[in-house]
Amino acid sequence: MDLIAVWSILVYALAVALGGIFGYLKAKSKMSLISGLLSGAALLAAWFLALQQAQIGLAIATSIGAVLVVIFIARLVRTRKFMPAGLMMSLSFVATLVFLWGWLAIA
Repeated sequence: MDLIAVWSILVYALAVALGGIFGYLKAKSKMSLISGLLSGAALLAAWFLALQQAQIGLAIATSIGAVLVVIFIARLVRTRKFMPAGLMMSLSFVATLVFLWGWLAIA
């Protein structure tokens, strides 16, 4: 399970970064671009670390994912629109569970 969780970090990092890029292209939101790219880069760093030390990389990815869940919940409550906040909240929640599961399997 930990190998699936580790590679899931890379998939989630790409999804977050692409979400930021699409947010900028569609709504001209510089905040989406910046936050998406920074979050994606932080997750990419967690993935590189997880390749060397899975427990530490998964712990960092779990933390980032949990923060993003909270952020997207707040955006969903504020906008009351499922797209994109609800979709990203759901993806972040599932990804965080996968990271947590992998992390706990190693611990």
